[in-house]
Amino acid sequence: MDRYRPKGLEGPVIKQKLLALILMYSVGLLLLPALAGPLYAAGDDDDSGMRVEEKETIRKTFNLTAANKSLDVDNIFGSIEVTGGQGDQVQLVVNKTISAESKDKLEAAKKEVTLDITDQPDLLKLYVNGPFRCNCGNGNGGGGCVNWNGDRGYKVKMDFQLQVPRNIEVKLKTVNSGHVRVQDVTGNFSVHNVNGGIEMQNVAGSGVAKTVNGPVKVTFRENPREKSDFATINGNVDLYFVRGLAGDFRFKTMNGAVYSDFEMTSLPAQPASAERRGTKFVFRSDRFTGGRVGSGGPEIKAENLNGDIRVLERQ
Repeated sequence: MDRYRPKGLEGPVIKQKLLALILMYSVGLLLLPALAGPLYAAGDDDDSGMRVEEKETIRKTFNLTAANKSLDVDNIFGSIEVTGGQGDQVQLVVNKTISAESKDKLEAAKKEVTLDITDQPDLLKLYVNGPFRCNCGNGNGGGGCVNWNGDRGYKVKMDFQLQVPRNIEVKLKTVNSGHVRVQDVTGNFSVHNVNGGIEMQNVAGSGVAKTVNGPVKVTFRENPREKSDFATINGNVDLYFVRGLAGDFRFKTMNGAVYSDFEMTSLPAQPASAERRGTKFVFRSDRFTGGRVGSGGPEIKAENLNGDIRVLERQ
């Protein structure tokens, strides 16, 4: 069982089981500017002063009859769970909890925070709207970003549970007080969280799964065929692939190691990019370490700051 530092990729073949790369690089490059898409800020997750609470369960059914189907859930507080199955129907359950400082604040929350629904043959979009949206012109209700300006005396948490067609493409986002889980879906994916983990089980397709505080775990039923990207700041990144994997991996971690069940050959570092600023040139390197599995294939990125990265064979 061999351990390798970043320079250890110089060998012709990276040994099976426990490929360990201790990769040191600039913390500034780990800010992951696109990590949460257009989310600028999140509200305070502390509801200890909320004395009034009201719960509601929302149930709805939709039909996605188009050949290419898409689900878009844009949440703020709460979890998102998506499970694929047969047919064209989407079964939606939302467990909504309003916590407020007073009855007046609770009534204000009912008026100010809404679940906006776009229902089309090829698209179901669920958008949690309210005064925390920053009106940046990207999405329903004036923006897809979050800009929490002060304490409004309430918090509205929505936990989404969806049964969807298996062949659907998913775009899922939440910020606080919840996780994101996807199971038995074969379409491409874009999954983002901030304060919570991401878990995807028995999925196919390609895409992005990123969070800030929490682990990222993805188990594939079919290996990705297109470029994919998996990242967190604080947590492990665990990727499970089926036998016959072929891909070009790029790794970056600081306080952790990289392990692989698959033999890899080293890939040359990508050349630094140059940008002219006045009379000077600025050179940037992405500082990723590369390894090829099999004959190579789509680029698969995995990065974090605090935690390990594991490339494992699904049993």
